[in-house]
Order: sequence, then C-alpha cells, then structure tokens
Amino acid sequence: MTSHLDSTASSRITHRHIEVFRAVMTAGSVTGAADLLHSSQPTASRELARLESLLGYALFERLQGRLRPNARALALWDEVQRSWQGLERVVDRAVALGRSDAAQLAVLCLPALAHALVPGAAARLLQACPHARLSVTPQESPLLEEWMSAQRFDLGLGEQTATPPGTQAEVLLTLDEVAVLPAGHALAMRPVLELDDFAGLPFVSLSADDPYRRQIDALFAQAGVQRQLRLETHSAVAVCAMVQQGLGVAIVNPLTALAGVNGAGGGLVLRRLAFSVPFSVSMVRPLFRAPLPEVAPMVAALRQEAAALLARWREMV
Repeated sequence: MTSHLDSTASSRITHRHIEVFRAVMTAGSVTGAADLLHSSQPTASRELARLESLLGYALFERLQGRLRPNARALALWDEVQRSWQGLERVVDRAVALGRSDAAQLAVLCLPALAHALVPGAAARLLQACPHARLSVTPQESPLLEEWMSAQRFDLGLGEQTATPPGTQAEVLLTLDEVAVLPAGHALAMRPVLELDDFAGLPFVSLSADDPYRRQIDALFAQAGVQRQLRLETHSAVAVCAMVQQGLGVAIVNPLTALAGVNGAGGGLVLRRLAFSVPFSVSMVRPLFRAPLPEVAPMVAALRQEAAALLARWREMV
C-alpha cells in the first residue's frame, strides 16, 4: 500500500479509528479488539482497514489469518500510548475534582521552612483531616513572592516583610538568629555569644546574595571582627551539616537550628547571640484564588506548629 496521506485524509481520521488501532494492539487480534470495544469482529476489521486506507500505508502484516504489527504500527503505538495516558490523567483529574476528598492543597515555602516548620504542620493537618492531600513546593525568593502574586498556590510561607501584590500576609513568629556549633566546641561553654567570640574562627556562611548573610557580615564589619570565611552555601540546612562535621561555626535561622539539633544525634549545639538578627516567618494567602476547605485547617496547623516551635525554643535557650 503506497502512502498518499494528505490534509484532507488526515482530517477524516477519527478518535474511533485510533481507538480501534489501540484495541488491536492491546488484544493482539481483531476478535479480541472487538471484545474490548464491545463491538463485532467485522466492524472492528472494517474500521481498521479504513484507518490504513486513510493513512495510505499498512499497519499490520496479515499472516495466516493473524495480524503482526509492522515498524510503522509500533512507532504509532508509542505515540498513541503517550496520548492515551495523558487523556487518562485528564479524565482522572476531572473526576477527582468532583470528589471532596481529592482536592490537593498546594503550599509554597522557602526550603528552610520545608525542613523545619511544614513537616510538623503537615502532621497536625493529617491528624485533623486524615483524607487531606498536600503538595509542598520549596522555592527561594523572589520567585516565591512572584508565584504567590500569580495565585498559583493555596498558601505560602516566607521571610518577607512586605506583602506580595494580590496576597494577604500574617506573621507566624519572629525570633532571633542563633549560633550553631559543633558538639564539644569551646564556645559551647558560653550561654550567650558576642561578636568578638567569633574572631579568627572558621565560619560557614550563607551565599553572598543572601540578605541574612549581608546583615551578619555588616555587624562583624562594624565591630571590626575578622572571621575565616572559607565555606558558603545557599542552604541553611547545609550550613548546619557542615558545622556538625566540625568545619566551622555559623549563624543561622532558629528553625533550621532547632531541626538540626534534634536530628544531629548530639553533633550540633546552638547558643543565643548577644546581638539581634531578627528572623520572621510570614504566612501568605492569595486574594483571588478560591480557597479549598483544607486551607483553614492548614492555617490552624501552621499556627499551632509555630507556637510549639516557639515554646521549644524558649526551653532550649
């Protein structure tokens, strides 16, 4: 069969033709395809032949009454499978949107908060709403603020003091940043650390474009205190891991420090600072995105977890 497919012929290929082709490939025969389609064997055979006629080339070799797909059929099968799976996902999503237990709460947060605040809040949410579904996306500023303004998420958690356009913000908690030290470090003997205490010590920093890094560097510069700045990273979690390995001391946000102390197996300690580097966590809600029923219990869970972290903080320092 010689190919002569043109735009007119291609426009006459219908979803039913592709459905018959898929059924034949799945069942391995026209008879089996007819059973899958709840149709008759002659009808399925006729529609398959019509598809080949419209395409202008054969899809199967006919051998002793059996069909064997050729290379073109196998290539088409790959494409059909991808499209069918995509369609099935669309259908599943459409059906799920009609079920009250299928909506997924989308939370956007800074990576540090995905590590230190959101897990506890998620546990509280699922305890209160066992059938809730939650998606957590870590993202740094300024994309976090841009995505919240675009109404792409149900809730956002960030450190921003200014409210992104199209949202409303609520401060969950405000604490000061803290020093993190390797267990057994000489400075661990002191309950509160001064700027001078860091003089000459290896210091693990956040990246140079981090606003907290700039604020901390400015404080040391104003005090004339020199540190050994050899390591830096974008992640406060990574800072704590490096400190735990004895690579230096650091100053990080209190939530990551608390999580690091709890999960470091005794390899990390934190100490208060005699100077203040405020750290605030804000909860951001979009103004123009219809709220899911799970938003209210998640807001309550975040408030409860923030209060619990504050209480734990006061016990430790």
